[in-house]
Amino acid sequence: MLTAALVAMSSAMAAPAAEGVRPEVGKPLQDAQKALQAKDYAAARDKLAAAEKVGSLTPYETYIINRLRAAVAASLGDAVTAVAAYEAALQAPQFPADEKAATYEIVARLSYAAKDYPKAARYLQQYRDAGGTTAATLSLMPQALYLSGDIAAAQREMLAQLAALEQAGQAPTDLQLKLLASCAQKLQDDAGYVLALEKLLRYHPDPAYWPDLLSRVRNQPGFSPRLMLDVYRLRAASGTMADADDDIDAAQLALQAGYPGEADRYLRDGYARQRLGTGPDAARHQQLRDLVARKLADDQATLAEGDKAAASQATGDALVSSGLNRIGYGQYEQGLQLIQAGIAKGGLKKPDEARLHLGYAQLQAGRKTDAHATLASVQGADGSAALARLYALLP
Repeated sequence: MLTAALVAMSSAMAAPAAEGVRPEVGKPLQDAQKALQAKDYAAARDKLAAAEKVGSLTPYETYIINRLRAAVAASLGDAVTAVAAYEAALQAPQFPADEKAATYEIVARLSYAAKDYPKAARYLQQYRDAGGTTAATLSLMPQALYLSGDIAAAQREMLAQLAALEQAGQAPTDLQLKLLASCAQKLQDDAGYVLALEKLLRYHPDPAYWPDLLSRVRNQPGFSPRLMLDVYRLRAASGTMADADDDIDAAQLALQAGYPGEADRYLRDGYARQRLGTGPDAARHQQLRDLVARKLADDQATLAEGDKAAASQATGDALVSSGLNRIGYGQYEQGLQLIQAGIAKGGLKKPDEARLHLGYAQLQAGRKTDAHATLASVQGADGSAALARLYALLP
C-alpha cells in the first residue's frame, strides 16, 4: 500500500497538459488533470485512456500522458504501472533536468512499495548521485540491497550510514542495527555480528543480547582463559546469570583467582535467587559454600598482611590482585588505591588486563566516567579490549 506522502509527491510531479498538444488530445488530458486534482482517480484514468485512443500520438503527447499516468496510478495504489510510466517519461528529452532527482526518489519509493528491490536500489543510487539527501529515502538503500540478496553491499551501505549518523550525534534505529546483525549472520561475519550486538546494547539496551554477545566474545580466536572470570562478572552485572552452573562456575573461578569475597557474592546471589540450594545438587552447592566460607575467614584474617606483601613485590601485579580482592569485599576505595598503585609501579605481565580490571573496579565503585576513560585505553588482543567495550556498555 502506498503512503499518502508518496501519493502526494507523485501528484505534485504530474505535468500539466501543455501547449503543443493537439486539441483532440489536449481536451481529455486537461479533464484528466482536473479529475486528478479532484481526487477522482478512476475518472482521471479513463480520460487518459481516451487521450491515447486518439492515436498517432506525438512523442511530446506520449510524454505528457506518461507523466499524468504515473501520478494517477500512484494515487490508485498501482505502483507497478506508476513506475513504468515514470520510467518512460524519464527517457523523454522533454523531461526537465531539475526534476529528475525528485522523480528518482519517487520511482525508488514506488519500486520499494512494489517489492521490486533491485530496481529500488538502482533508483536510490541515481537519486543519491543526483544530489538527493533525504535521510528517510536513503535509509531504504541497505534494506533494498538486503532484500535484493546483495547482502555484502547491504552491510557496506548500513555501516556507512551508521558512521554518518554517529558522526552527527544521532542514534541509529533498532531496525537499522538488527539489519546490520542479520547481514553479518548471513555473511558468517562473526566480528561484524559482535559489532552489531554491541551497538544494539549501546543504543537500544536489552538484556537478551548479552548471552549471545558474551558467548561470541569468549569464542573469538586468541581469547585468554584468564579472562573467563570477567565474562561472569559481565553476566552478573547484566543480570544474565542463567542457572546454578553459572553461579558455581563464577564462584570457583573467583576462588581460584584468590578472591573469596567475590566468590561468596556469587554464591549468595545464587541462593537468594533459589538457583542454588535446591534440587539433586543441593549438597554439592553446600560443600562449595562451606569451602568458600573457610577461605573467606582465612583471607579476611590476613588481608592487611597480604596488602603489605604485595607492596613489597618488585612489580605491580600483586598490588592489582590485592586491589581486586578488596573490590570483591565491597571495599572500593582501598581496592582502587591498590590497583592504581600496582599499575603505577609497573612491570606488569598483562598491562591491558590490569587496566581492564581497574575499569571494572571503577564501575563497581560507581565511578562510571573514570571507568569509561580507563576502559577506552585497553587495547589487548587477548580479549581484554573486547571485554572493555562490553564493560562500558553496562547500564
